[in-house]
Amino acid sequence: MTVGAYAGRGVHGRIVELLGRRVASGELPEGAVLDLRALGAELGVSMSVLRESVRVLAAKGLLDSRQKRGTFVRPRAQWHLLDADVVRWRASGDDTARLMADLAELRALVEPAAARYAARRRTGTQLAELEDALDRMARTRGDPRAHALADLEFHRRLLAASGNELLARMDLLVAPGLVERDVLVHSADPAADPVPAHRAVLDALRSRDADAAEAAMRALLAASDADVRRLTAPGPAPSDRKDRT
Repeated sequence: MTVGAYAGRGVHGRIVELLGRRVASGELPEGAVLDLRALGAELGVSMSVLRESVRVLAAKGLLDSRQKRGTFVRPRAQWHLLDADVVRWRASGDDTARLMADLAELRALVEPAAARYAARRRTGTQLAELEDALDRMARTRGDPRAHALADLEFHRRLLAASGNELLARMDLLVAPGLVERDVLVHSADPAADPVPAHRAVLDALRSRDADAAEAAMRALLAASDADVRRLTAPGPAPSDRKDRT
C-alpha cells in the first residue's frame, strides 16, 4: 500500500494535497460548490491541472462534478474513508480524535482474534517474518514514518499468520490509519519503545499459547489507545507516555 500517494508529486500533487486537506478538514464543507476559475487564480495553476486534481479527488469520493451544478463536495458518507490519502488528510486536521477512536475499536475487534488463531496456525517462516519486522521496528525508532511502516508490517504478518484469508485482508482496513497513528505518537514521543509489547505477542505465538497471544494483543491495543487519547485530548499532552504500538 502506498502511503501518501500524492505527496510530493509536483504541481498536480500539490493541488490534490491542498484540496484534499480543505475537504477533509471541513474548510470546504459537504455540498460546497468549487469555483474552479477562482481557485485557479488563487493557486496560480491552469484549468487542466485543476480538472485533473478534481478527477483524483472524485475517485476518492470527496468531489463530484455535474452539469448545471458544477464541482461540489460530496457527503461524508460517500468518501472513501479507507483510502490512504483520505486517512492522512483526516489525521492532519481536526478529525484526528474520531479517526483514531474508530481505528482503535476496529483493531480491538480484529487483532486479538487474529493473534489467537496465529498462535495455533503460524509457520516457522511466518515467525521469522514477524521477527524481522520487529527488528526493523527497533532499528527505526528515530524515524517516525519508517518505524510506522515496520510496525504496520508486523501487524500485516500477524494477520496473515492467522491462516484465515479474510482476516489476512483486514490489513486493508487497518493499514492507513495505523501508519498515521504511529507517526502521530512517535513524532510526539520519539523515546517511546513499542518493541516489548510486540515481543510479548511474538513470544506467545512462538510458544503456541493462544490465550497468552490474545491477552498480549489486547494489552498492546489498550495501551496504544490510551497513548492516542492522551495526545488527542484537549490541552497539553502529558510527558509520561509509554507507547506500545
